[in-house]
Amino acid sequence: MSVPAKDSYRLPIRVYMEDTDAGGIVYYVNYLKFMERARSEWLRQLGLNQQTLLDEGTQLVVYRLACHYAKPACLDDALEISAHVSDVGRCRMTFEQQVWRGEELLCSATVEIACLSTERLRPKAWPASLNVLTRAS
Repeated sequence: MSVPAKDSYRLPIRVYMEDTDAGGIVYYVNYLKFMERARSEWLRQLGLNQQTLLDEGTQLVVYRLACHYAKPACLDDALEISAHVSDVGRCRMTFEQQVWRGEELLCSATVEIACLSTERLRPKAWPASLNVLTRAS
């Protein structure tokens, strides 16, 4: 397996019953959960994790989101969730994310993440532990 780029990540997942509505279709909000997991695993790939950031007084939160649902995913589908850093600012980062079933694009989103101080819940510059992120784009 090749080493993935620091600015991109792909997460394979399977759709379970708990992800779907009564008709076996993935409930819309679960696409956002899949995307969150991909971003969290991307951080983990870089040697970081949410708990360490919280312990350091840093919280990453969704600031803005725009999502387009193109086709439905269904029970037992094998999906791949992509996360690509498209922009990094002083205290925010923008991801372009997609949900794929094979070659079919099911859902795409632009997700802006803000870096906050856990103490003040106000924007703050990326801490030293996240310097790898500011060089990702």
